[in-house]
Amino acid sequence: MLPYPQIDPVALAIGPLKIHWYGLMYLIGIGGAWLLASRRLNRFDPTWTKEKLSDMVFWMSMGVIVGGRLGYVLFYDLSAYLANPMLILEVWKGGMSFHGGFIGVMLAALWFGKKNNKSFFQLMDFVAPMVPIGLGAGRIGNFINAELWGKPTDVAWAMVFPTDPAQLARHPSQLYQFALEGVALFLILWIFSRKPRPTMAVSGMFTLFYGIFRFIVEFVRVPDAQLGYLAWGWLTMGQVLCVPMVLAGLFLIWLAYHRAPAAPAAAV
Repeated sequence: MLPYPQIDPVALAIGPLKIHWYGLMYLIGIGGAWLLASRRLNRFDPTWTKEKLSDMVFWMSMGVIVGGRLGYVLFYDLSAYLANPMLILEVWKGGMSFHGGFIGVMLAALWFGKKNNKSFFQLMDFVAPMVPIGLGAGRIGNFINAELWGKPTDVAWAMVFPTDPAQLARHPSQLYQFALEGVALFLILWIFSRKPRPTMAVSGMFTLFYGIFRFIVEFVRVPDAQLGYLAWGWLTMGQVLCVPMVLAGLFLIWLAYHRAPAAPAAAV
């Protein structure tokens, strides 16, 4: 068993002002995505300025934050937030849904694309390789918050999380998700998008592999207490939400390579 590193969730406190690691992870994810987008910008569209890129990153970040929070409220704990709506503002305590954030990003891409003469999938193909940076940073934030831990286990790298009332050795599922959704997904998309691909292909690869990775980790991750397992003693809400992602990813990849030829997406 490995000792859980005792990290104060508050990174910096200045009087009543507290800066949480969880929030900083979002800034790291957004900043990393912006740097990567800057590197790819000329290949995506040489006419775009850094200011336009900053606008795009801002609006898509709003999609992540607002969509992620509302997604968690709607998918995972609606009754609690209806009883106390002010809880919605307490984002430093966690409670963000990837699937809600994904919907938020798609809506932002639709709106921003129309304003800037880009199709939805042109923008999504451009953005997809950057997303794992934020996903990986977010999972580190979950680990520091000692939340979303896994099932009890006797593996050598099991940890006892301070937030666990039972104080059992558990899978550090946040680190599994960091490795899969952050590192592995980034490498897959980075390598795949280095060559010109038909529009929709990069988006399809992201959707497919995120759905697969998340579905797998849910087998060792403890579901949200207010939901538990939805069926068969193992099916979670996260898995239910990932099934349409896997199917959509397969369909997008098939469509990208079987529709009429079109201009290829820009390479990384």
